[in-house]
Amino acid sequence: MYNDFNFFDINKTFQDSIKAQEKFLNSFESMVEFKGSTANQTPRDLVFKEDKMQLFHYHKTSDNVSSVPTLIVYALVNTPKMMDISQEKSFVKKLVDNGIDLYMIEWGYPTQEDKYITIEDYVNVYIDDCVEFIKKENGVDQVNIISVCQGGTLSLMYTALHPEKIKNIVTLVTPVDFSTNDGLLFKWGKYLNADTMVDAYGVVPGEFMNTGFLTLKPISLIVNKYVDAINDLDDPDRVTNFMTMEQWIFDSPGQAGMAFQEFLNSMYKENKLAKGEMEINGEVVDLKKITQPVLNLYAEKDNQVPNAASIPLGELVGTDDYTAKCFPTGHIGMFVSSRSQKEVAPTIIDWLMDRS
Repeated sequence: MYNDFNFFDINKTFQDSIKAQEKFLNSFESMVEFKGSTANQTPRDLVFKEDKMQLFHYHKTSDNVSSVPTLIVYALVNTPKMMDISQEKSFVKKLVDNGIDLYMIEWGYPTQEDKYITIEDYVNVYIDDCVEFIKKENGVDQVNIISVCQGGTLSLMYTALHPEKIKNIVTLVTPVDFSTNDGLLFKWGKYLNADTMVDAYGVVPGEFMNTGFLTLKPISLIVNKYVDAINDLDDPDRVTNFMTMEQWIFDSPGQAGMAFQEFLNSMYKENKLAKGEMEINGEVVDLKKITQPVLNLYAEKDNQVPNAASIPLGELVGTDDYTAKCFPTGHIGMFVSSRSQKEVAPTIIDWLMDRS
């Protein structure tokens, strides 16, 4: 009687199980043996170096190049590799191929001797020296800035202090008003004891920062990411792209102690920049002095920089040429998604070309 009641084909089920296990083992082996990376493939030259900071200039590929060079200022957390993560998804390549004369700062990896680097050093020394180098190399009086996340906060400080040197400024997923309680990072930041962390570490380890950022994501998203990766691992290109992104996620430089302490206390706890109380070298950072054109782009589904931290920029700057645009993607999606290639980068290119 039970032979007529065939619930399943046990032979087919067994064979499918064997194939699934083989696929998983091959996939796991591919992950373990992965050594390559598709990041930073867009041709560029190291043109300036100061301490651990490096300035790169990308090769021009367009016949119609902007007369105003553009500097990308990235955050101190993670590295800017994800802006050039692969040639198919490269935010950088898209800009360069469409006529943006592009430079980018890479901050490097602070070590214990860098404990006493301050926000003033990042703003008035490193960024300023890069701007001066670009101006001199190109024979121009002003440069454009494209700034990302925390790099945008630093770039706004720089532009407010040195407005005569900046032609246009683009802020991407940039926090400026830290009073919001949207998002775990902005809630936690108000209670973290940066003084104790810096006393204990000197340079706050990148591993500590990684742990904090991973907790910002729902566990289901993290688990699903790896499940999807296993399903895709019979595709070598997908393996390479996935592992390159994983390398970037976990490649977090340490944070120079004094700058980390200043940023957490002055921004997350006291919201000094938005209040007009931030001082650098005794000079108040007044965002109303930013009268050049500003393009403020933010991500609707951002779980790191909430929209409430980015949107107020328009009320804080002094320009009459202010444009804000929200894209239905996440923090990283602004740079590595198909939407980045089709909408985000073209928005920046058109806006800069119209004003350069």
